[in-house]
Amino acid sequence: MQAPSSFSELLAIASDTARQLEEAAGRRGEEEGVLSLALPLAGLDPLEQLPQLGGDGAGDGFRFLWDGAPGLCLAASGRCHSLELSGPRRFELAQRFSSLSLSLSRLAAAPHPCPPLARPRVLLAFAFFDSPLQQGTGASGVQAVLPRWQLSRQGRQCWLRLQRNLGGGITARSLAEELWEMGQRLERAAASGEPGARPVEGARIALGSSWQPGYRAALERALDLVNSGELRKLVLAVRQQLLLDRPLDPLSLLRHLRRSQSGSCRFLWQQSGAEALLGASPERLLTVRQGQLRSDALAGTAPLGAAAAELLHSVKDRHEHELVVDTITAVLQRLGLEPRRPRHPRLARHGSLVHLHTPITACLANHQPLALAAALHPTPAVAGLPRREAMAWLRSLEPFERGHYAAPIGWIDSEGDLDLRVAIRSGILRGQQLELTAGAGLVRGSRPERELQEVALKLGVLQQQLNLPAAARLG
Repeated sequence: MQAPSSFSELLAIASDTARQLEEAAGRRGEEEGVLSLALPLAGLDPLEQLPQLGGDGAGDGFRFLWDGAPGLCLAASGRCHSLELSGPRRFELAQRFSSLSLSLSRLAAAPHPCPPLARPRVLLAFAFFDSPLQQGTGASGVQAVLPRWQLSRQGRQCWLRLQRNLGGGITARSLAEELWEMGQRLERAAASGEPGARPVEGARIALGSSWQPGYRAALERALDLVNSGELRKLVLAVRQQLLLDRPLDPLSLLRHLRRSQSGSCRFLWQQSGAEALLGASPERLLTVRQGQLRSDALAGTAPLGAAAAELLHSVKDRHEHELVVDTITAVLQRLGLEPRRPRHPRLARHGSLVHLHTPITACLANHQPLALAAALHPTPAVAGLPRREAMAWLRSLEPFERGHYAAPIGWIDSEGDLDLRVAIRSGILRGQQLELTAGAGLVRGSRPERELQEVALKLGVLQQQLNLPAAARLG
């Protein structure tokens, strides 16, 4: 099917696709499903166009950004279908929701086939634990959204997609008109140089919470656990609360992350205007492309400079890294896969930090992508070993809900391709309040002062990457 180049072509494609959807629904005795229409556009920047997408705050308030540029950059807004739940079956139910939402019997996508970047996607944000400690607090185990609007760009290609349930006054013509008008609006805004957002630049940190005393006490207990052999590794995190001198639009922070963290995948998950999860993840939990999977072992951290070269020769960091590599490899082998990995780790630079990095690849075979994600999460890079015991100790030693921190975030598309990153180097923005979380991996031989320095380094680097200088000396 050709991509529409005029409104009449788009309308013809919409009418034909809606008719097929109606016939399929009639055979099943069900109501009409979702019509998904896509339109190629001139090259636009999804990050800049996100505020325009869906009417600049109109709709239900949901916004999403996946900024892997120079790879895939994807902006989305509004919900067509959504799922939110907690519990041990969250990955399984998210896979079922995604498969059903993207199935051809329920969602008629046009044009079909289309380039991979233009495919319909279900967006996914998991929490670190499958349920919050107390019901009604913290993040749900999983949130999944089939968005109403989706603007994607890769290289010079750019596509806009609209998805609506047919019926109740929503017709093929009304969808075609809505999509065509939005496409023209976005192209006009880009051509005129009209900014997609009006960020408040130059915010400073007015006040920051002191995290070291509480962390030091938890750190000493955690080191007792690893030095005694009860745990082989534990990744203990700390949370810092910052008060900014003015509210910030999360997109302004993401612009800074794009410049300072070009090698990472920037992301935004915003349920409403009141709260936004954002960050720049250097760590891939699982990517699936055309039946091939990749997972990254990323453990061992040093600042850019002389210390970075020493990572490859650090006994502590190499041991911590190999625990992660061996665990990911063993998980995939238990599932009947044949993982491949380079013999030695390499150094991966992300902003002003350097990490030990080992990519691990395998053939997907007949496995469901989110079933693999369930088996892999959380890796020892963000939890510990043994996994179950480490997670129980994290609940006990960390005096806060991890929420989305160090959990999978990403998308799955209509062909089963998937990309999930680990939500580290991240924060929660609520107007003038910014909540940052960072952790350090503890193994036998870890020294308290070095681990405190690593956490302070990560928090400081994230503040620097977000372009948030301190207005005064902070505790």
